[in-house]
Parts: sequence; structure tokens; C-alpha cells
Amino acid sequence: MAVAVITGASKGLGRALAAGLAGQGWDLVLGARTEDVLKESARLAGVHGTRVVPVAGDVTDATHRAALVAAAGELGGLDLVVSNASALGAEPLVRLEDLPLDGLRAALETNVVAALGLVQEALPLLRRSPAGAVVAVSSDAAAEAYETWGGYGASKAALDHLAAVLAVEEPGLRVWSVDPGDMATDLYTAAVPDDDEPRPSPESVVPAFLRLLAQRPAGGRYTAAALLESR
Repeated sequence: MAVAVITGASKGLGRALAAGLAGQGWDLVLGARTEDVLKESARLAGVHGTRVVPVAGDVTDATHRAALVAAAGELGGLDLVVSNASALGAEPLVRLEDLPLDGLRAALETNVVAALGLVQEALPLLRRSPAGAVVAVSSDAAAEAYETWGGYGASKAALDHLAAVLAVEEPGLRVWSVDPGDMATDLYTAAVPDDDEPRPSPESVVPAFLRLLAQRPAGGRYTAAALLESR
């Protein structure tokens, strides 16, 4: 049975991906900071009959990252790492002139440093998998200049570049950055609380990730919209 580690799995896209992968028969290790909400994600994914292990903790903590990978090893190995945990840097978002530098550091630590740290921890198991893969959840803010999204976008751009280099350095793996597009999530509400325009649910983009895993294209940056159109 294939095994995946998903960070930021307590809500939003992480929870939706967990349910989607479990529905495809994946065993899961789910990570997030809030234990009770994380356990609910595990319960929802577990209804599909696969093994689901919640591991509460902060992805910026090396001990937590090691625990995630160790839990995957206990399930039999590791075939997929999804780096979905994200920090905005400021809530709500602010212009760069007002962005607290400590907030930028926190966004970089969560969105870039911790994501790389998890991959470093996971590489020995991923290399043993016949279909090892890494998914870095990106954002259109990584590629476009949106006012107030500078710090968050810069962190996601750095994540995209790390993923691109990892794909070159680890040709035996598939490494993808995926921009899921705007979604109705707590993260978006925290970023722009006054924006009440309707947005797609995280569940609506899960088929794009499942198609990526099924088709296994070359490593690179993809958008959920393009993946959903590639039928």
C-alpha cells in the first residue's frame, strides 16, 4: 500500500487531500499543529478503510518532521510527501513597507526551510519507493505581483525553486510544485478578511492532484486548473 505524508492536514486543502488520497487506497501520516482538529481530519480520511496516523506538531520543529517520517516508516515506507503547511507572514496581509520582518522570517521558516527539512528527512525512504514523489503546494502569488502578497509570494517562489532544483538533483523522484488556485480556506480568510467573493472549495481541486499522481508527468510547476483540463 502506498504511503503519503501530508503537512498542514488539519483543515482546508490538507484535509481534502487526505480524504482524496485515502479514497484511492493510500495510507497516510497527517501533520498539523492543532491536535483535536487534526484527529478529525484523520477520522474523515479513515472512513475509507486505510491506515491514517495523525502526528500533531509544528513542521518547523525538526523533531516533529522526524516523527512524521518515522510514522511513515512504521506503515511500511514512504511514497509521497505533500508540503502543504503554510504561514502568511502577517494576518491580514500588508504592504511590504509594513511587513514585520519577524513575520517574513516565520513565513520563510514554515514555507521553505521546514519544507526542505522534511524532504531531507524523507529522502532515504522516498528513494526506496518505486514511485517516490514530492508535491510542494505553491500559489499564484509565487509567479504574479499582487499588492500585499509580497512576503508570502516570495516564500512560495523560493519553494518553487527548491522543488525545481530537487527535481534535477533527484531524477529518480517526481517533484512537482502545484498552484491550486484561490480556494475558500481559513488561510485565505486570514490573509484578506474583507474579501467575501465566493471561491472554490478545496475539495474541488483534489482531482487535479490525483490526476498528477496518476499521470506522473515530468517534474515542474503545474496549476490545478491546467491539470483539470488535461483529460
